[in-house]
Amino acid sequence: MDQEKIQAALHDILVAIGEDPSREGLVGTPRRVSEMYADLFAGVEQDPLEVLSVGFEEGHQEMVVIKDIPFYSMCEHHLLPFFGVVHIGYIPNGRVVGISKLARVVEIFARRPQLQERLTTQIANSIVEGLEPKGVAVVIEAEHMCMIMRGVEKAGSKVMTSANRGVFRSNSITRSEFFSLVLKGKSL
Repeated sequence: MDQEKIQAALHDILVAIGEDPSREGLVGTPRRVSEMYADLFAGVEQDPLEVLSVGFEEGHQEMVVIKDIPFYSMCEHHLLPFFGVVHIGYIPNGRVVGISKLARVVEIFARRPQLQERLTTQIANSIVEGLEPKGVAVVIEAEHMCMIMRGVEKAGSKVMTSANRGVFRSNSITRSEFFSLVLKGKSL
């Protein structure tokens, strides 16, 4: 990541909005924002398949569900945050990974300029590619600051997306079991 270019661009943005980048409160802003961007967009340079390569044969072939994995991402349309939770279910084909590895996959993809729909698909596809399970399901529930603080200004509205692969797509009973587990107590 080119920190100097980010700082120069932020300096120019401050000037363009009519601010004085040499004002006491703004002097360090370009540096602070460039450091923040290095963190927020760290996933651009990371490979989620590396994370999923650390697994083990367990013989387990029943559904594994991890729900309410928090995430924070940046909408690529306005560079404003969107955030929420990810629910992942998969049915291993014998090979499993530590549950923290799935949360790490979420983090890698979330730390890129993103769309919620793409984020959902990328998580599902990487688990399919990395683990070769019988099936994968991913649901994301998120709030988007571009809908809350600008535009339609609808605080509290949530966007839900899902991706189903393998038996979660072909078997409605398996899919229903997953949705009943992750959406228990939540209204649609």
